[in-house]
Amino acid sequence: MRERFLTGYNDFVLPFMIGMVFILTYCIIAMIRIIAQLPKEDRRRFFISLVTPKTVAKNIKDIFCDCLLHVKLWKRNKLLGYMHSSIAFGWFMLIVVGHIEVLLYTPHRAKLFYYPIFFRYFVAETESTMKGAVLFFLMDFFLLVVLSGIALAIIKRIRSRMFGMRRTTNPSFLDLVGLYSLWSIFPLRLLAEGFTADISGGSFLTKSLNHVFTSFLSDHANMLPSWWAYSCALGIFFCVLPFTRYMHIPSEILLIPLRNAGIRIHNARKGLAKAQVYSCPSCGLCIDACPMGVQKANIRDTTVYLNRQIRRRNEARIEEISDKCLLCGKCTAICPVGVEGDKLRIAQRSIRKYGINPDYSGIDTSSMRTGKAGKVLYYAGCMTSLTPSIRKSMESLLRKAGVDYELMDKDGSICCGRPMWMAGRFDQARQMMEKNTAIIMDSGADTLLLTCPICYRIFKEKYRLDGVKVVHHTEFIDGLISEGRLKVEHGQAKYVFHDPCELGRGCGIYEQPRNVLLRAGTLVEAAKNRKESICCGGSVGSLTLGFDKRKPMTENALQNLTCASPDVIVTACPLCLDTFRRYSDRKVEDIAETIDRNTSIN
Repeated sequence: MRERFLTGYNDFVLPFMIGMVFILTYCIIAMIRIIAQLPKEDRRRFFISLVTPKTVAKNIKDIFCDCLLHVKLWKRNKLLGYMHSSIAFGWFMLIVVGHIEVLLYTPHRAKLFYYPIFFRYFVAETESTMKGAVLFFLMDFFLLVVLSGIALAIIKRIRSRMFGMRRTTNPSFLDLVGLYSLWSIFPLRLLAEGFTADISGGSFLTKSLNHVFTSFLSDHANMLPSWWAYSCALGIFFCVLPFTRYMHIPSEILLIPLRNAGIRIHNARKGLAKAQVYSCPSCGLCIDACPMGVQKANIRDTTVYLNRQIRRRNEARIEEISDKCLLCGKCTAICPVGVEGDKLRIAQRSIRKYGINPDYSGIDTSSMRTGKAGKVLYYAGCMTSLTPSIRKSMESLLRKAGVDYELMDKDGSICCGRPMWMAGRFDQARQMMEKNTAIIMDSGADTLLLTCPICYRIFKEKYRLDGVKVVHHTEFIDGLISEGRLKVEHGQAKYVFHDPCELGRGCGIYEQPRNVLLRAGTLVEAAKNRKESICCGGSVGSLTLGFDKRKPMTENALQNLTCASPDVIVTACPLCLDTFRRYSDRKVEDIAETIDRNTSIN
C-alpha cells in the first residue's frame, strides 16, 4: 500500500475528531466524578482490585462477554443476542483490524487517531498489497456482520416479538437521533469504501459493490461527499451519545470493575448508583419482566423509566415510580447489564424527607428473652404470626423430628426490620436489628430458624450473628429428611412450587424446596419459575399499591402456576400464601403444611 496524500489529512475527518474528542473528554470526567463520589473505603477497594490479577482477569472476561458478545442476551433469545453482539463485536473488530492495517502499511501514521477509521481513503493498492488480502477480507466480513445486526435492529423496531419481547421502550428525541446516526454509520462506510475499492482495494463486499454500481462509484467526484457523510454520522453519534440510551456503552465498562470490586450502592444519586443508571441500555427487558406490567398503565413505572427520570432529575416521577415498585427483584435478575432496580428504588426512598422519625431504640425486650434456648431458636416473625397455620405445622415437624427448639417470639417480638429497610428507613431498621441481635445472642442457640423469606433475607444479609447459623425452613426440612429424622409418605398429589421473590431471587434458594416436595408427590413446574418466577403481588415492597391494583398481578401469577394443572400450589412465604388463597381456585399451602400432613412421628 502507498499513501495517496502526503499530508495524510483531509477536512472531512473533522466531524469524527470533534465527536471523538468530546465523548472521550466527557467519559473521562464522568468516570473521575463517579469514582470520587465513592466512599473512601470503596475507592480503596476499587483501586486495589485494579491491580489484583484475579479481579483483573474477571474484569476482562466480563467486559468481553457482556459488552462485546452479550452472552446473557444470547441465553435469553438467540436472535436478540446475535443482533447486539454482531454490532458490538463487529464494530470492535473493524477498529482492531483497521489499526493492524495502519501498523502494517503506514506505521508512521499510527499516532493519528482518525487514520485507522478512514484508512481506505488515504491509501492506494500496490503490487505488494496482496499480502494484506486476509485483512481486506476480514474488514469486509466484519462490516457485513455489523450490517446484518443493523438490519435486525430495524426489524426489531417493527416486530419485537420475533426477539422474545412483547414491549419495548419509547425512545426520546435524542435517542432517535443517536439511533438513526448509529444505523447510518455502517451503510455509509460501505458506500465510502465502495468508492475507493478500485483504488485502495477491498474484498467480496466493497469490490462487489464497486463493480455492480461502477458507473456511479467509479466517478471520483462522488467520493468525497460519501466520506464526509460517514464522518458526520460518526461525529453526530458521539456528540449525542452522553445524552441518550447509548451512554450505556462506555458506562458499562466502568460498572463491571466497580461491581467486581464488591462496591455497593450507598448513595441514591452518586457513585455506583449513578454508574448503574447510566449503564441502563433501555433495552426494555424489564418491562416484560415486571409483574406490574399486566396493567398497561404501569409500564412507565418500570426500571428503565426510573433510570430515565433520574437522568432528567424529575423528582416527582422518581418518587412515584420508587414508591410503587413491589421490589420483587425480577428486573435485577434478568437485566443483561446488572442494573439493580430494587436497590436503586430503596436508595431513592432513603433520601426522602419524612415528617416523622419514630425511635425504636427504647423498646423493652425483657419479656421477649428466651432464657437458655435449645439448639434451634425459631423466629416466626410478623407475617408467620399472622398466618398461624404455618407456625403450627412447623412446630409439629420440629416435635416429630425431635428437635430441641425454642420459639423466640412466643411472648411477643420485634419486627426483623426488613419492611423498614425496604422503605428506606435504615436507622429505624437498625434499631430493630440491634434489639433482635441481643435477644438471639443471649439465647445461646446455634441455629436461627425462619419461616418467612422476608425475615430470612435481612437476617442473612444485614445481621451480624457470629456463631449462629441462619436457615430458612425449606433448607431445614430438607436437612431433616436427608438425615432420616422425618419420614415423608409419597402421595398421588401433583404439586407446583411458587418461588417467593425474597427466597429465590433474593437468596438463591431454589432446589431445597423442590427436593422436599419430590418426597411428598409429583412435582410440576410453573411456566416461569426460579429466577423468573412471577411475584404474587402481595409484597410489602410497594408503598402505594392498593388491593385493587394488586389483584391482576396475583391472578397473572396464579395463571402462570397452574399451566401444568397441579392439584396443590405450594409456597414457602406466609405473604404469598395469604395472597394466593384469596383468589386461587385450588388448594394453596405452605411447604411446612404439606410435609406435616405427609409425615408421621418416627
